Amino acid sequence: MSTIQELGDKLVSLTVKEVQELANYLKETYGIEPAAAAVVAAGPAAGAGDGGAVVEEKTSFDVILKSAGAQKLAVVKLVKELTGLGLKEAKDVVDNAPKPLKEGVTKDEADALKKQLEEAGAEVEIK
Repeated sequence: MSTIQELGDKLVSLTVKEVQELANYLKETYGIEPAAAAVVAAGPAAGAGDGGAVVEEKTSFDVILKSAGAQKLAVVKLVKELTGLGLKEAKDVVDNAPKPLKEGVTKDEADALKKQLEEAGAEVEIK
């Protein structure tokens, strides 16, 4: 029983950054989604009585293609390459913009996708 209490005490004392690192570790190693770890992070804040000073950091982003811009062909080719879609499917996504290209990606991946698409001439939004 004391090891459970020690583990609980350690979890309660984690910083927001440490909780994020723990969430990433659990996801990569055991396939446990970060949303489950966010509950652990929110638990101590609720009991601390500090008025909700803990702000949950967003860990999942959606990359939305708003428009193809002037270089539509280049954007279609890039969408095909980035998503693994066929040429027709990629063209359909570009033609029907605004459309989500990738959902639930990390901030770094979302920024990289946005940069590539904007260099090809597309208008992109990250949500």
